[in-house]
Amino acid sequence: QVQLQESGPGLVKPSQTLSLTCTVSGGSITTNYQHWNWIRQPPGKGLEWIGYITYSGSTYYSPSLKSRTSISRDTSKNQFTLQLSSVTPEDTAVYYCARLTQYGDYTQYDHWGQGTQVTVSS
Repeated sequence: QVQLQESGPGLVKPSQTLSLTCTVSGGSITTNYQHWNWIRQPPGKGLEWIGYITYSGSTYYSPSLKSRTSISRDTSKNQFTLQLSSVTPEDTAVYYCARLTQYGDYTQYDHWGQGTQVTVSS
């Protein structure tokens, strides 16, 4: 069974860089057709896609966050990491990592982490 677990600081100061890691167990982040996403949900709002890193290491970001976002991976640890720079209180949210499987006509977010609260405050 694939499991994803987010980890990182729960409190970040404004203008600093938010850094979260997702550790994957039960499957490899280099498996074909699987892409590893970061998604967040601000309080009282819907889900917002941040970006993903593909099984081959390519990255794609939301246009609205692209200038501040970097997603990388450590295949030896089966982890991928989100860095979001120059944070403001508007970046306060529950942050999720999730696996997206795309194969032919099949596209599905089929595994999610439990989410981790990140608050941006001085």
